[in-house]
Amino acid sequence: MIARKRRVRLLSERLLLRPPQHSDFNDWTALRRESQAFLVPWEPTWASDHLTRKAFTSRVYWAQRVISNGTGVPLFLVRQEDEALLGAITLDNIRRGPAQDGTIGYWIGERYARHGYMREAIQALVHHSFQVLDLSRLQAACLPENAASRGLLESCGFKYEGVAQSYLQINGRWRNHVLYANLRSDRRGRTEIGAV
Repeated sequence: MIARKRRVRLLSERLLLRPPQHSDFNDWTALRRESQAFLVPWEPTWASDHLTRKAFTSRVYWAQRVISNGTGVPLFLVRQEDEALLGAITLDNIRRGPAQDGTIGYWIGERYARHGYMREAIQALVHHSFQVLDLSRLQAACLPENAASRGLLESCGFKYEGVAQSYLQINGRWRNHVLYANLRSDRRGRTEIGAV
């Protein structure tokens, strides 16, 4: 049986959110390289081949695979006005059955930070997760000192739930993370985004 190819494209006021494509390699590499000092404190240690075409090609194939099998929705943030690549957002670890949940992670290039782009992307993905994928709960985690990310999650209806000890290796060290969740049934989890 041949798996049906799923197409995911989300629109917000200024953004197109779509899966990574092979043709994004140069823009992605340039944005990651120029934003490295901005991103490294908040991310797992970059592999030695992180910015290579081979690693990016693997990323594109991984995105196609998880979208096709329904376990993830990795998307690039592309500004509609000029098609600039701004960053990425991923809904991953989608669980079905009694759980109906998933985990959101994201990054944005330094020059595009604090312009509301990631807020738009999160709101669009939350809407898609609840209204199209029929999930019930979304989780996100960030370092306790990442005030920008904490404020962003809270402004998008995510509620603080606690601290996970040694949750992820970030920049080479096991780090505690603060956990947030957004529930479809929670009034603050609703978004103003309509169907696309």
